[in-house]
Amino acid sequence: MISRTHARRIPTLVARSLSTETATSSGPQPPPPPPPSQTKHSTAKPLSRTRLNPAPRPAVSHRHQVLASLPPSFGRNQFLPVADSTRALLESIVAKFEAPIRYAFAYGSGVFEQDGYTTSNPASKDGPMLDFLFAVTHADHWHSINMHQFPGHYPLGARMLGSSFVAKVEDIPPGVWFNSMVQMNGVTIKYGVTTVDNLCSDLLNWKSLYLSGRMHKPIRIIKDDARVRLTQQVNLTSAVRTALLTLPEGFSETELFERIAGFSYGGDVRMVLPAENRGKVGNIVRKQAPQFKELYHRLVVALPGVHWPAHSSTIQQDTSPHARAAHLRKLPSNLLKGVTGHYASQSSIPPKEADEAVYWTKLAGDPALPTVIEKELHRIVRYPSAIQTLKGLVSAGPVKSMRYSAEKVTKWWKGSGTGSGSSTGSSTSSSSSSSSKP
Repeated sequence: MISRTHARRIPTLVARSLSTETATSSGPQPPPPPPPSQTKHSTAKPLSRTRLNPAPRPAVSHRHQVLASLPPSFGRNQFLPVADSTRALLESIVAKFEAPIRYAFAYGSGVFEQDGYTTSNPASKDGPMLDFLFAVTHADHWHSINMHQFPGHYPLGARMLGSSFVAKVEDIPPGVWFNSMVQMNGVTIKYGVTTVDNLCSDLLNWKSLYLSGRMHKPIRIIKDDARVRLTQQVNLTSAVRTALLTLPEGFSETELFERIAGFSYGGDVRMVLPAENRGKVGNIVRKQAPQFKELYHRLVVALPGVHWPAHSSTIQQDTSPHARAAHLRKLPSNLLKGVTGHYASQSSIPPKEADEAVYWTKLAGDPALPTVIEKELHRIVRYPSAIQTLKGLVSAGPVKSMRYSAEKVTKWWKGSGTGSGSSTGSSTSSSSSSSSKP
């Protein structure tokens, strides 16, 4: 007779045997038995399944399946409203592209107001260009379809060399291809193309800050993707942590917004050329403060040691080494690697292996940490921004490059007396304010 203990275990063992796959042995597997009706009459020799000839796996990809959807309320701070006419225009332009786009957003002065522009209407004569960024799955395939639909968007050289050439140029860091000065739906647009993998990598790690820095500022999402929305929320939180480490105990929301908006401009080679308005950060923040607050307020108040009442424009934070260490150790990997590398040769900093808590507290308590972070941000931005500027000569072609550069210089010249001046007047008193940096 079976004991009670064994009797209780029998249903469990049966359930496990039904719900768990049988482990395969390391040796060759015998062929499956033929159907009973073919046992005697079939002359075909069954195919032996071995390591060199395994059974085919089902062609179902489980990659990122967990991110097929997110709760509707997750990342709601990212969905910034725009005027109905603007929304309709943006959506109609993106809908014209036959090549599959997984994630798309519009940004810049044609979407959200900025100081220094006589009009924010892209359809007007002196209106700003509409800027888009498309994240796709396969760059080569996407450009092949798009080049067939819109050959005029690409320069002659790119059309002759084909979509594979365009995809290879795009893949050069920071991993974006731009088609600029394109006429669509009665407005002039510029659109960048990158892969979802490249975009998410920059959002998480800040490997170039070219895409993640652009997404620190207000954008209008046109096509959403769960994976990008998740990594963008990480990117925004990283921006807040980085800014808090460079700000004092008490500061204004304007200082926070200008600090975050300035991350991707510090070290950008374009800012030392007559192509960008030196007061651009201030121009953006002054007109887009409500959008910045919508983006960041919930993220800021969710962090420990930070106090920012909804009705107030003043923020207080705990600046003790212990509190700052909690932010420091969660910085994006590329930035954190540079910061820790800076301190690696200093004898006053104990080795991380000895006591990790002491190590992070010691780094966070260093008065020079904000300067170190700023230098590392400049280092991250400098090289990719220089490469992308050179790539623009290839992606736009010589004629469009000259026109685009001429328009940027003209805009800078017109705005140097108004935009920069007004920015200086409203910048923070701190000498390290991001709005005063190139």
